[in-house]
Amino acid sequence: MFDLKTINTVVRELEEERGIPHEKTLEAIAMAFATAYKKEYGKKGQLIRASFDQASGQVEFWQAKLVVDREQVIMEGDEDMAHEELKHANLDDIKIRFNPEQHMLIEDAHKIKKDAKTGDELIFPLENKADFGRIAAQTAKQIIIQKIREAEKVSVMSEYGEKEEEVVAGTVERVERGIVYIDMGRAVGIIPYEEQIPNERWKTGDRIRAYLYAVEETPRGIVLKLSRAHPKFLAKLFETEAPEIAQGIVEIKAIAREAGSRSKVAVVSHDAHIDPIGSLVGQRGVRVSTVTSELSGEKIDIIEWNEDPALFIEESLSPAEVISIELIDEEHRAIVMVTEDEQSLAIGKGGQNVRLAAKLTGWKIDIKSASGEILDEEAPDTTNI
Repeated sequence: MFDLKTINTVVRELEEERGIPHEKTLEAIAMAFATAYKKEYGKKGQLIRASFDQASGQVEFWQAKLVVDREQVIMEGDEDMAHEELKHANLDDIKIRFNPEQHMLIEDAHKIKKDAKTGDELIFPLENKADFGRIAAQTAKQIIIQKIREAEKVSVMSEYGEKEEEVVAGTVERVERGIVYIDMGRAVGIIPYEEQIPNERWKTGDRIRAYLYAVEETPRGIVLKLSRAHPKFLAKLFETEAPEIAQGIVEIKAIAREAGSRSKVAVVSHDAHIDPIGSLVGQRGVRVSTVTSELSGEKIDIIEWNEDPALFIEESLSPAEVISIELIDEEHRAIVMVTEDEQSLAIGKGGQNVRLAAKLTGWKIDIKSASGEILDEEAPDTTNI
């Protein structure tokens, strides 16, 4: 029925190329043999098991029976009585219908095995068969395919589950209805439209990196949800470029991001001898330039985090210089005064600078000119890392 050399080759390839443990493949093969045996030679209700020896190619079959107590089962002829009992029974007390092909009473089990207990499974060897009909063989094949697919799903879920919240790389497979589909090797990744950087254009075959924020199992297989617009994508890129972040010396406390346009990153150093801003900028700006290039030219402002809200807000409005800040705690609102020359810098094009500062700090910020006029205000929408 089978070629042992071919089976061993398949088992090895499935483990090496698709990450399916050989035990799972052998389990699927044994289950397929048991199903084929039952279909061709078994009786209705039989519980048939099989074992497959990978070294010799030997297959053994046996029938399994569950040891039960007479009080647990409905015997033939007891159906009417049982029906009345079941109407008043708890779920834990519901009896099982005795089937001589599946069950063995405890008193009979003791004749075979003296120490048998209720709930044990006794096995009885069956005559070995090597000749299976076409339908049985086809059924066995389908079971092997199904079990291997199930094992592969578990393997892929495990592999990518460990990579969740990390940056992964793949190849663009296609772009369809605004969604970018990524070939990740053993799974398909998708970047929904809202998770893309505006104005980026991808074509088939392009290499692409993105942040893996979810691993989902669907009827069509494992789908990896990816993002290039997520604030944590920016954080992970800096973690790759700056060893101080990976080592925990420098920490990214918060990020406010408008993907593809501009971001503000608040950092703090846990070592007085390490400059947190310099760690992200790098020598001659090489680190921040690398991140900016990956993000299609997105401008990045790096500021030092401060637990003093007034100082943190002042830093967040960089590059604008602040004259004074008044905090209204009960409204979580800050009124920031700037000179007329600094107004445009503080507000930014389209209000972007003050908007990002509000997101970064979590404070509603009103920009006020030296003349007393409130020029702009933003409500907070902070993103902490």
